[in-house]
Amino acid sequence: MNILEQFNLHGKTALVTGGSRGLGLEIAYGLHQAGARVALLARRESFFAEALKLIPKAITIVADVQDEASLEAAFAQVGPVDILVNAAGITWGQDALEVPVEKVRQVLDVNITGAFLASRIAARGMKAKGYGKILNVASVAGLAGSPSEIMDAAAYSASKGGLIALTRDLAVKWGPFGIRVNALAPGFFPTRMTEKLLPRIEALVQARTPLGRLGQTGELAAAALYLCSPASDYVTGQVLAVDGGMTAL
Repeated sequence: MNILEQFNLHGKTALVTGGSRGLGLEIAYGLHQAGARVALLARRESFFAEALKLIPKAITIVADVQDEASLEAAFAQVGPVDILVNAAGITWGQDALEVPVEKVRQVLDVNITGAFLASRIAARGMKAKGYGKILNVASVAGLAGSPSEIMDAAAYSASKGGLIALTRDLAVKWGPFGIRVNALAPGFFPTRMTEKLLPRIEALVQARTPLGRLGQTGELAAAALYLCSPASDYVTGQVLAVDGGMTAL
Protein backbone atom coordinates (compact mmCIF):
# COMPACT_ATOMS: atom_id res chain seq x y z
CA MET A 1 0.00 0.00 0.00
CA ASN A 2 1.15 3.53 -0.81
CA ILE A 3 2.18 5.19 2.45
CA LEU A 4 -0.16 8.15 1.96
CA GLU A 5 -3.10 5.83 1.37
CA GLN A 6 -2.75 4.63 4.94
CA PHE A 7 -4.03 8.05 6.03
CA ASN A 8 -7.07 7.94 3.72
CA LEU A 9 -10.41 7.89 5.58
CA HIS A 10 -12.80 7.74 2.62
CA GLY A 11 -15.73 5.47 3.46
CA LYS A 12 -15.20 5.92 7.22
CA THR A 13 -17.59 7.61 9.66
CA ALA A 14 -16.18 9.59 12.58
CA LEU A 15 -18.07 11.01 15.54
CA VAL A 16 -16.33 13.75 17.53
CA THR A 17 -17.74 14.73 20.90
CA GLY A 18 -16.94 18.34 21.70
CA GLY A 19 -16.35 18.73 17.97
CA SER A 20 -18.06 22.08 17.52
CA ARG A 21 -15.06 24.21 18.53
CA GLY A 22 -11.53 24.26 19.89
CA LEU A 23 -9.26 21.26 19.54
CA GLY A 24 -12.24 18.98 18.90
CA LEU A 25 -13.17 21.01 15.82
CA GLU A 26 -9.55 21.04 14.64
CA ILE A 27 -9.45 17.25 14.85
CA ALA A 28 -12.85 16.90 13.16
CA TYR A 29 -11.74 19.14 10.31
CA GLY A 30 -8.59 17.08 9.86
CA LEU A 31 -10.62 13.86 9.64
CA HIS A 32 -12.95 15.55 7.16
CA GLN A 33 -9.99 16.60 5.00
CA ALA A 34 -8.81 12.98 5.00
CA GLY A 35 -12.18 11.92 3.57
CA ALA A 36 -14.22 10.85 6.58
CA ARG A 37 -17.94 11.45 7.00
CA VAL A 38 -17.97 13.53 10.17
CA ALA A 39 -20.57 13.90 12.91
CA LEU A 40 -20.15 16.60 15.55
CA LEU A 41 -21.69 16.41 19.01
CA ALA A 42 -22.11 19.41 21.30
CA ARG A 43 -24.34 20.58 24.14
CA ARG A 44 -25.90 23.53 22.29
CA GLU A 45 -27.12 24.10 18.73
CA SER A 46 -25.52 27.55 18.68
CA PHE A 47 -22.07 26.03 19.04
CA PHE A 48 -22.18 24.62 15.49
CA ALA A 49 -22.13 27.89 13.53
CA GLU A 50 -18.33 28.09 13.31
CA ALA A 51 -17.93 24.37 12.67
CA LEU A 52 -20.33 24.32 9.72
CA LYS A 53 -18.27 26.99 7.97
CA LEU A 54 -15.37 24.52 7.91
CA ILE A 55 -17.35 21.29 7.45
CA PRO A 56 -20.62 22.24 5.71
CA LYS A 57 -21.78 18.62 5.34
CA ALA A 58 -21.11 17.66 8.95
CA ILE A 59 -23.88 15.92 10.86
CA THR A 60 -24.60 18.04 13.93
CA ILE A 61 -26.11 16.55 17.06
CA VAL A 62 -27.08 18.22 20.30
CA ALA A 63 -26.39 15.84 23.19
CA ASP A 64 -24.89 15.70 26.66
CA VAL A 65 -22.06 13.23 27.21
CA GLN A 66 -23.15 12.88 30.84
CA ASP A 67 -26.52 11.48 29.70
CA GLU A 68 -26.33 7.90 28.41
CA ALA A 69 -29.77 8.04 26.76
CA SER A 70 -28.76 11.24 24.96
CA LEU A 71 -25.61 9.56 23.67
CA GLU A 72 -27.51 6.44 22.57
CA ALA A 73 -29.83 8.63 20.50
CA ALA A 74 -26.88 10.46 18.98
CA PHE A 75 -25.18 7.26 17.84
CA ALA A 76 -28.47 5.94 16.48
CA GLN A 77 -28.78 9.09 14.37
CA VAL A 78 -25.29 8.70 12.91
CA GLY A 79 -25.28 4.93 12.49
CA PRO A 80 -22.27 2.67 13.11
CA VAL A 81 -19.04 4.65 13.51
CA ASP A 82 -15.54 3.60 12.53
CA ILE A 83 -13.88 6.35 14.57
CA LEU A 84 -14.81 7.96 17.87
CA VAL A 85 -12.95 10.99 19.18
CA ASN A 86 -13.72 11.91 22.78
CA ALA A 87 -12.84 15.61 22.79
CA ALA A 88 -15.65 16.91 25.02
CA GLY A 89 -14.22 18.35 28.19
CA ILE A 90 -14.53 21.06 30.80
CA THR A 91 -12.29 22.54 33.45
CA TRP A 92 -12.55 24.55 36.66
CA GLY A 93 -9.68 26.65 37.91
CA GLN A 94 -9.49 27.20 41.67
CA ASP A 95 -7.23 26.47 44.62
CA ALA A 96 -7.59 22.76 45.44
CA LEU A 97 -8.17 23.70 49.08
CA GLU A 98 -11.19 25.78 48.11
CA VAL A 99 -12.81 24.23 45.01
CA PRO A 100 -16.45 23.19 45.62
CA VAL A 101 -17.01 19.43 45.53
CA GLU A 102 -19.82 19.82 43.00
CA LYS A 103 -17.35 21.35 40.54
CA VAL A 104 -14.94 18.45 41.07
CA ARG A 105 -17.73 15.97 40.37
CA GLN A 106 -18.87 17.83 37.28
CA VAL A 107 -15.38 17.89 35.76
CA LEU A 108 -14.85 14.19 36.45
CA ASP A 109 -18.29 13.29 35.13
CA VAL A 110 -17.86 15.09 31.81
CA ASN A 111 -14.22 14.27 31.19
CA ILE A 112 -14.11 10.62 32.33
CA THR A 113 -17.65 9.26 32.59
CA GLY A 114 -18.69 10.96 29.35
CA ALA A 115 -15.77 9.45 27.46
CA PHE A 116 -16.48 6.03 28.96
CA LEU A 117 -20.15 6.10 27.99
CA ALA A 118 -19.46 7.23 24.41
CA SER A 119 -16.69 4.66 24.03
CA ARG A 120 -18.91 1.84 25.25
CA ILE A 121 -21.69 2.69 22.82
CA ALA A 122 -19.26 3.02 19.89
CA ALA A 123 -17.43 -0.17 20.82
CA ARG A 124 -20.55 -2.31 20.50
CA GLY A 125 -20.78 -1.54 16.80
CA MET A 126 -17.01 -1.73 16.32
CA LYS A 127 -16.95 -5.17 17.95
CA ALA A 128 -19.57 -6.41 15.50
CA LYS A 129 -17.40 -5.22 12.57
CA GLY A 130 -14.12 -6.37 14.12
CA TYR A 131 -12.52 -2.96 13.69
CA GLY A 132 -12.59 0.53 15.17
CA LYS A 133 -10.58 3.48 16.42
CA ILE A 134 -11.24 5.36 19.65
CA LEU A 135 -9.16 8.45 20.40
CA ASN A 136 -9.35 10.18 23.76
CA VAL A 137 -8.18 13.77 24.06
CA ALA A 138 -6.36 13.86 27.39
CA SER A 139 -3.74 16.45 28.40
CA VAL A 140 -0.19 16.80 29.65
CA ALA A 141 -1.95 17.72 32.90
CA GLY A 142 -2.79 14.03 33.20
CA LEU A 143 0.87 13.04 32.93
CA ALA A 144 2.45 15.34 35.51
CA GLY A 145 1.53 17.83 38.21
CA SER A 146 1.26 21.54 37.45
CA PRO A 147 2.63 24.37 39.61
CA SER A 148 -0.20 26.58 40.83
CA GLU A 149 1.25 29.58 39.03
CA ILE A 150 0.73 27.78 35.71
CA MET A 151 -2.50 25.89 36.28
CA ASP A 152 -4.56 25.50 39.44
CA ALA A 153 -7.11 22.91 38.31
CA ALA A 154 -6.60 19.69 40.27
CA ALA A 155 -9.94 18.17 39.23
CA TYR A 156 -9.07 18.70 35.57
CA SER A 157 -5.66 17.09 36.02
CA ALA A 158 -7.24 14.15 37.85
CA SER A 159 -9.81 13.71 35.09
CA LYS A 160 -7.17 13.64 32.38
CA GLY A 161 -5.05 11.18 34.35
CA GLY A 162 -8.13 9.02 34.73
CA LEU A 163 -8.83 9.27 31.01
CA ILE A 164 -5.31 8.04 30.26
CA ALA A 165 -5.82 5.05 32.59
CA LEU A 166 -9.17 4.35 30.92
CA THR A 167 -7.49 4.47 27.51
CA ARG A 168 -4.96 1.82 28.47
CA ASP A 169 -7.47 -0.45 30.17
CA LEU A 170 -9.99 -0.39 27.31
CA ALA A 171 -7.18 -0.99 24.82
CA VAL A 172 -6.35 -4.23 26.63
CA LYS A 173 -9.97 -5.30 26.98
CA TRP A 174 -11.08 -4.43 23.46
CA GLY A 175 -7.94 -5.19 21.47
CA PRO A 176 -9.09 -8.79 20.81
CA PHE A 177 -12.14 -7.30 19.03
CA GLY A 178 -10.01 -5.20 16.66
CA ILE A 179 -10.71 -1.97 18.53
CA ARG A 180 -7.74 0.35 18.98
CA VAL A 181 -7.92 2.83 21.87
CA ASN A 182 -5.33 5.59 22.12
CA ALA A 183 -5.00 9.07 23.58
CA LEU A 184 -3.48 12.41 22.73
CA ALA A 185 -1.98 14.52 25.51
CA PRO A 186 -1.84 18.07 24.17
CA GLY A 187 0.32 20.69 25.78
CA PHE A 188 -0.78 24.33 25.72
CA PHE A 189 -2.69 25.42 22.62
CA PRO A 190 -4.63 28.68 22.13
CA THR A 191 -8.30 27.67 22.52
CA ARG A 192 -11.47 29.01 24.07
CA MET A 193 -10.62 27.02 27.22
CA THR A 194 -7.19 28.64 27.56
CA GLU A 195 -7.91 32.15 26.23
CA LYS A 196 -8.11 33.71 29.70
CA LEU A 197 -5.21 31.69 31.06
CA LEU A 198 -2.54 32.06 28.38
CA PRO A 199 -1.97 35.83 28.56
CA ARG A 200 -0.85 35.34 32.17
CA ILE A 201 1.22 32.17 31.81
CA GLU A 202 2.50 32.06 28.23
CA ALA A 203 6.04 33.13 29.15
CA LEU A 204 6.17 30.51 31.92
CA VAL A 205 4.93 27.79 29.55
CA GLN A 206 7.46 28.73 26.88
CA ALA A 207 10.26 28.58 29.44
CA ARG A 208 9.19 25.03 30.40
CA THR A 209 8.86 23.86 26.77
CA PRO A 210 11.98 22.72 24.88
CA LEU A 211 10.59 24.03 21.58
CA GLY A 212 9.95 27.34 23.28
CA ARG A 213 6.44 28.01 22.03
CA LEU A 214 2.75 27.09 22.26
CA GLY A 215 1.10 24.56 19.99
CA GLN A 216 -0.15 25.84 16.65
CA THR A 217 -3.24 25.19 14.55
CA GLY A 218 -3.01 21.89 12.69
CA GLU A 219 -0.38 20.28 14.87
CA LEU A 220 -2.86 18.30 16.94
CA ALA A 221 -5.05 17.36 13.96
CA ALA A 222 -2.10 15.72 12.20
CA ALA A 223 -1.34 13.56 15.24
CA ALA A 224 -5.03 12.68 15.58
CA LEU A 225 -5.23 11.63 11.94
CA TYR A 226 -2.38 9.18 12.48
CA LEU A 227 -4.13 7.56 15.46
CA CYS A 228 -7.50 7.45 13.68
CA SER A 229 -6.27 6.07 10.37
CA PRO A 230 -5.03 2.66 9.17
CA ALA A 231 -1.48 4.04 9.53
CA SER A 232 -1.69 3.22 13.25
CA ASP A 233 -3.39 -0.18 13.04
CA TYR A 234 -0.64 -1.78 15.17
CA VAL A 235 -0.85 0.93 17.83
CA THR A 236 -3.17 0.69 20.82
CA GLY A 237 -3.10 1.68 24.48
CA GLN A 238 -0.68 4.53 23.80
CA VAL A 239 -0.56 8.18 24.84
CA LEU A 240 1.00 10.59 22.36
CA ALA A 241 2.09 13.85 23.96
CA VAL A 242 1.89 16.78 21.54
CA ASP A 243 3.52 19.28 23.84
CA GLY A 244 6.72 20.71 22.33
CA GLY A 245 8.76 18.45 24.62
CA MET A 246 7.28 19.69 27.90
CA THR A 247 6.89 16.20 29.36
CA ALA A 248 10.42 15.24 28.34
CA LEU A 249 11.93 17.55 30.95
